[in-house]
Amino acid sequence: MASEKSVIPHSTLHIVFLSFFLLAACGDFMEPVESTPKPTAYEFNYWLLNQTYLYEDELKNLPPEGDSVPLLYNSLSDKYTRYYPPSKSEAAENQMNTSIVEGDLGMEYLVLYDENNPNSYPILVSRVYDDSPAGRARIPRYGRLISANGIDLVGLNAKAVYDSIVGHSAEISLVVFDNDSLYHYDLVKETVFAPTVFLDTISGVIFITITEFRASTADRKDGTAGELRTYLDSTTGVSDPRVIDLRNNPGGLIGQCLPAADLFVKEGLMSRRNSVTFAPDGSRITQRNDYNAKPGDPGENGKFLMLANRASASCAEVFIAAVQEQGKVPLVGTPTFGKGIGQSQWKTPEGGLAVITSLEFWTPKGNSYNKKGINPDIPCEDGASRDCAIAALKSLYGWEPSAKTEAKASIKFYDIVPRTGLGGAVDTVMNFVDYPYSP
Repeated sequence: MASEKSVIPHSTLHIVFLSFFLLAACGDFMEPVESTPKPTAYEFNYWLLNQTYLYEDELKNLPPEGDSVPLLYNSLSDKYTRYYPPSKSEAAENQMNTSIVEGDLGMEYLVLYDENNPNSYPILVSRVYDDSPAGRARIPRYGRLISANGIDLVGLNAKAVYDSIVGHSAEISLVVFDNDSLYHYDLVKETVFAPTVFLDTISGVIFITITEFRASTADRKDGTAGELRTYLDSTTGVSDPRVIDLRNNPGGLIGQCLPAADLFVKEGLMSRRNSVTFAPDGSRITQRNDYNAKPGDPGENGKFLMLANRASASCAEVFIAAVQEQGKVPLVGTPTFGKGIGQSQWKTPEGGLAVITSLEFWTPKGNSYNKKGINPDIPCEDGASRDCAIAALKSLYGWEPSAKTEAKASIKFYDIVPRTGLGGAVDTVMNFVDYPYSP
């Protein structure tokens, strides 16, 4: 345990560690330069919390001396403030800042059981990433998985069998049923940069789904905002109303969700936030940070509405607040999660990663939504669904969608939960009738 004399004063720690690299992640990311003398890991993290933690009243209860950095962080009430030791910091950083998925095929699926036919093949390919093993092999979207590595994917155990095969094998041999034919694909898993912006045409309505806000995605340079801009740039002549689907979007980086929102806002203040940090003399200060829209973006003149639910949180709410209040784009669905605070990320001298709540957000009009959420302009009484969004389009814009859909006639559309786990596994199990293929 450190002695009282070994605790480094705040001013000294500031001089030693003030040179940091900043990267926003619904907050900020900082990395120290080498210098001497070095504090212990506990001393540095104690100092860092005292300089940047939002809830100052709690800091007086932090013990200035100790051996366990995790216990130091766990003594705070905020569940978003946490510490990753050196052995886990790189993986945590990648998870928060990128869409990298290691050992993946690059596709998502739904499990659609037919209770009337237990021998049906329930796994349906829902999305395929272009730059991935599945994308380069041209595995068909809406194809049905028949077998993996020679094992039939049939019945109630199909999902568990598929997850086990993909989780334990580097090479995957798939048989897929599509367009009344069976196709064979030999794939090798690799690290995949998953897209975060997806397009679907449902009953003639274009849905732009944003699953999260990350800096390095399928667009390695510009991340989620780059993916969204690329799509909007390619559809400047589209006059039909479109839906921006933010359901289940947990958030991400401020440096992504605000530029993404800016694509739909011509002018004005888009976001208000306070950040707790330290001044050049090492003292704790609170700064005001405002983000103003820049004109001339491709989404400013289109017809849109947003769709959100209780799982739309954090940076997704920053996006929603800006586009709703300043872009005048209506919000449809249910109230959002209500996370009006953000975290800064710090690489610590010992190689750990500190994630500290240090930010407070308000809407452009100065409204707080923390622990309350953002209310929709058009509530969906039966839950935030695509059907509710389509009905809102008809009400707002007089839009009459066509009967066409990009799916095959035998495939029904379902609300897709964002990807998780092995091989693009999606934790969604639904009942489905009318299979195009069964043994």
